[in-house]
Amino acid sequence: MPVYLLDTNSVSAVMADHPKVKARLAQQPGQVTTCAIVRGEIRYGLESLPAGKRRANLESKATNVFATLRIEPVTTAAADIYGTIRRSVELKGQNPSDNDLWIAATALSLSAVLVSNDQIFSHVPGLNVEDWIV
Repeated sequence: MPVYLLDTNSVSAVMADHPKVKARLAQQPGQVTTCAIVRGEIRYGLESLPAGKRRANLESKATNVFATLRIEPVTTAAADIYGTIRRSVELKGQNPSDNDLWIAATALSLSAVLVSNDQIFSHVPGLNVEDWIV
């Protein structure tokens, strides 16, 4: 059974009750995770919002989503993979964000399928990516 690691845009889609993403989640009980980097990106986005009803609503949704997902830490294995894939994409002339590379490295270290609609991940060698939004 594959493991699926949700990228930031996929977690955001869950928070937004995106029907296609929620349907796929329902088909994958116990096999879906995310990572500390994604959690940090979501937290950053929330911290960037002004205080008020919208922010409180999104914080509540984020809390609920993260309560249902395992949050994978950054491991030594992911760090080793990060170094390799960062150099590989640089040699191809690509410049993904460090956070994207850490997310990809975490997925690779878990042999997980990365769930994302971000095309930058297509430049990461060996990374299996699925887009649940289309």
